[in-house]
Amino acid sequence: MQLTQGQLGHLAMLAFSALVAGSFSLGAIAAPYVSPAALTVLRFALAGSLVGAAALATTGIPRSTWVAPWRYVVLGGLLAAYFVLMFKGLQTAEAISTAAVFTLTPIMAAGFGWLLLRQITTPRMALALTVGALGALWVIFRADLAAFFRFQIGEGEIIYFWGCVAHAIYAPMVRKLNRGEPAVVFTFGMMVAGFVLLVLWGWREVIETDWAAMPAIVWICLIYVSVAASSMTFVLLQYATLRLPSAKVMAYTYLVPSWVILWEIALGKTAPPALVLGGVALTVLALLMLLRDEG
Repeated sequence: MQLTQGQLGHLAMLAFSALVAGSFSLGAIAAPYVSPAALTVLRFALAGSLVGAAALATTGIPRSTWVAPWRYVVLGGLLAAYFVLMFKGLQTAEAISTAAVFTLTPIMAAGFGWLLLRQITTPRMALALTVGALGALWVIFRADLAAFFRFQIGEGEIIYFWGCVAHAIYAPMVRKLNRGEPAVVFTFGMMVAGFVLLVLWGWREVIETDWAAMPAIVWICLIYVSVAASSMTFVLLQYATLRLPSAKVMAYTYLVPSWVILWEIALGKTAPPALVLGGVALTVLALLMLLRDEG
């Protein structure tokens, strides 16, 4: 049975959610040892090289790719901001709560999808986004109602939230700015622009970092986030956003906390309290609601 373009988009985002989750767990371990800007510069350099090689080996990179290069500057800037703020947030926030913040992205992506593309959010999708947001808040506040009413959020979660705003704008902007370029070529252009912007901003931190003294986890994290959580997920996200509405694309972020819990257990950490798992269950319910076809 041949899959439809929409079904292929869903499969791409399923893989996306599993790969992204690993960057939270590994990033939380590596974050105290290295500057977020320095790590992100190397991440874009390595990931961009891999994506560029893949583009040359498959579709090629025609000269028409570089028409209106400002498009890549916009997208590269959004993704660079997201990753720097993610690692900055992980310096003080736990992986699971940070992943929960990530699940606020769909409701923001729906709003930006309407502003930029006039994509309509149906009542069912709005309900699902609300359920998912409640589940995210449940995890962020660790099922503590007193903390919720005091609105006590850690500094790391707040920093990362602004990164998620950039990520939410990115999803509809891909569809708005793409002019027919293949996903891998468009991703390469975005990564080149993001790398240039990051070097202009964080070159001093790259030079001042004692890379030889970095523990092994920093290099493990760098390789993982560059290959699996950058090169592969960027292409998967580009592929899916050209086939699915922005809100449904970002709906797969609701799976990330569940994947992170599995990553944390695999890395030898304990599972979160049962009450917190209730919030994770709500995010999974939101995903199922969002993926259901409108009748």
